Amino acid sequence: MSGLSIFRKLLLGALCVVAGGAAASETIELKMHSQIVESRPEAKYLQQFADDVAARSNGRLKINVFHAGSLGLKDADLLRIMQAGAVDMAMLYGEYFTRDAPELGVVYVQGAIRNPQQHLQLLPTMRAIYEEGYSKWRIHTVGGVVSPVFNVGVHCKEPVNSLAQLKGKKLRVWGSHLVGTFQGLDVAAQVIPQNSMYMALQTGVVDCAYYLSTVAKTVSIQEVAKYEAYMHPWAAVPWMFGVSDKAWSRLPKDLQTVLVEAGEAMWAKTRDAAVSPERENAAIEERKALGITMLEPFSQGDVSSFVAASDKAWADMAKSAGPKGTEYYQRMREAIAKLTP
Repeated sequence: MSGLSIFRKLLLGALCVVAGGAAASETIELKMHSQIVESRPEAKYLQQFADDVAARSNGRLKINVFHAGSLGLKDADLLRIMQAGAVDMAMLYGEYFTRDAPELGVVYVQGAIRNPQQHLQLLPTMRAIYEEGYSKWRIHTVGGVVSPVFNVGVHCKEPVNSLAQLKGKKLRVWGSHLVGTFQGLDVAAQVIPQNSMYMALQTGVVDCAYYLSTVAKTVSIQEVAKYEAYMHPWAAVPWMFGVSDKAWSRLPKDLQTVLVEAGEAMWAKTRDAAVSPERENAAIEERKALGITMLEPFSQGDVSSFVAASDKAWADMAKSAGPKGTEYYQRMREAIAKLTP
């Protein structure tokens, strides 16, 4: 072999090394869909997760978060979109996917817990179910956001703090399971979206609203419903961080590890902040200052009746979701049976 040929081979090898090094140092960018507006706490946590990924990867991996559905994706279609790899990442909320995966919409319901600490005890079972369910859609989960456990109350235009007083009233709720639950208690309930709730109360479409008391001021509920009675803690479905298998498979192993570690860190951070008596007590005082009259909470007897009606509606809903819905319901019920009172 001539000296010139050897030189050319050495030069070509050197160029390949340089090119390979450049490729390895290039930033990989992932698009992430989020349904929630930037002002919500969950959105701020999501941005912190993206910042953490950038820091842990020394800038080699960047997550571009598209808040408030700004990518134009419909939540009902999200599992199909993720399965096809048409978007890299997304915030996943099981109750949005009842069309394609009805079993994911029956994992957790209101009435499943009676004190906030029980929510934390149920998280491992809940997370395992969601991870299993999403994996069937070629979605890899990497932690997520544990939503705060807010107080849930009944907000009315006149004093109401018992199921007996609720009978004969028209009640706003946020989901079909709650319609079934209150129907089982002889209370007329209807689903009204959050952004229509104020007007429904103001115009008399409903007399009361079943709502997250801690954040009630954000929709100015104190202007149209002056009385509030606590009922139970919010059984808050967690947001999972999903990565399409297509996006996951093109990441080097070390960047896959970065995603996992950052996702776990955010899960742990939000789990530790999810239950906060101080936050709830401060919110109560704030609502009092806004003119809300805080009534005595619903009695333990009423709460027990609500829980029983909730479980019956839950079992019916799970059965209609098919074999997997029934399986998930049974797994959650087994976990609930082991809860510390």
